[in-house]
Amino acid sequence: MSGGTAPKVAVLMGGPSAEREVSLSSGRECVRALEAAGFTVTAIDASKAIVDQLKAAAPDVVFNALHGRWGEDGCVQGILEWLGLPYTHSGVLASALAMDKERTKAVYRAAGLPVVPSLLAPRDEVRQRHVMPPPYVVKPNNEGSSVGVYIVQDAANTPPQLDDAMPQTVMVEAYAPGRELTVTVMGDRALAVTDILTSGWYDYHAKYAIGGSRHVIPAEIPDEIADACLDYALRAHQALGCRGLSRTDFRWDEAKGLEGLVLLETNTQPGMTPTSLAPEQAAHVGISFHELCRWLVEDASCHR
Repeated sequence: MSGGTAPKVAVLMGGPSAEREVSLSSGRECVRALEAAGFTVTAIDASKAIVDQLKAAAPDVVFNALHGRWGEDGCVQGILEWLGLPYTHSGVLASALAMDKERTKAVYRAAGLPVVPSLLAPRDEVRQRHVMPPPYVVKPNNEGSSVGVYIVQDAANTPPQLDDAMPQTVMVEAYAPGRELTVTVMGDRALAVTDILTSGWYDYHAKYAIGGSRHVIPAEIPDEIADACLDYALRAHQALGCRGLSRTDFRWDEAKGLEGLVLLETNTQPGMTPTSLAPEQAAHVGISFHELCRWLVEDASCHR
């Protein structure tokens, strides 16, 4: 969207997902940046009355700062399409695909992108026996931000005792050792590679708490691996049909060289908090947070 008066922007944040607090933080940052960029902004804590909330705000553009299920899985995107409101980030199909980890991997495989073996299994069966040889990881198939992740170590004698809050069907995937790398894609450009350093697993706390992790940008890795990360992230973005901004996460086993690089998942609504990776990568290549938010608004459309 370009030319004429700056559009009225509604920023969707909060919502009912497990990532509500992160979304509120992202939304507040985006509201401030868009106001500073000259837009008239309405902040909306998205609820089941979202249609009424949007009609009351009467925006020209919707900036989607929701994270997790409902806001990131195609549901809100479908509502916005139905209302005919241009919106940021990915559309219905790409959002639904990327939120479903097993279907994401199927798209990766079809595009020739490397992944670790995985399967879907009933939660109760995973509690009763090792459904694949340890070490492996158990996670919800459709949550983000490392919500509900269990790591089963190589020497584990018993299967994981999953919490009842876990869904009836879970993803089990072979544990990928090594370094945590990530790449943000903005439009048709892969921005940079960040090496994420933590004292343990890159869990919810490590992602969002101040000091929970340390980001090295650009990652101090061989050019071959950096180039592969940038290439794979852009190919993942395109294969899933993502729009606007996405971020793809990797694990890299240094001992195996290029063969040790695998894709984990693609986030269609990357965090926009003070500790988030996508704004940090944008800043690294000379794009300020205000400019990033403005670009997302200008990129907004229906039928994404």
